[in-house]
Amino acid sequence: MTKTQHTANEGSTDSNLSVTTIFELLTSERRQRALQYLTQAVGAVPISDLADQLTLWEGEHTREQYERVCTSLFHVHLPKMADAGVVQYDPACETVYPQEAIEQITPYLELAGLSDS
Repeated sequence: MTKTQHTANEGSTDSNLSVTTIFELLTSERRQRALQYLTQAVGAVPISDLADQLTLWEGEHTREQYERVCTSLFHVHLPKMADAGVVQYDPACETVYPQEAIEQITPYLELAGLSDS
């Protein structure tokens, strides 16, 4: 793993998330929305696109709010999601890659009314 690339459970073959982990990921509304966006993504997602969409959904689409969203993604939400194994992100390239385990969150997002599936 490089210094700037964050992923969880490298070398692990067990990608099943515990219910506790899923609920911890869903404790933040911003993280719920990020997961909603990422479960529908195919391939790498620019973090700027994710932050822009979150800023729109939060209803205050200003430069200052966008910067707050970016900061919280980089320092709180993306590391937590990477530690759980649902994303891999590269701060240097400013991209996030949904991992296979993210699919386990979709039913919970559907229950919360946050999924198009």
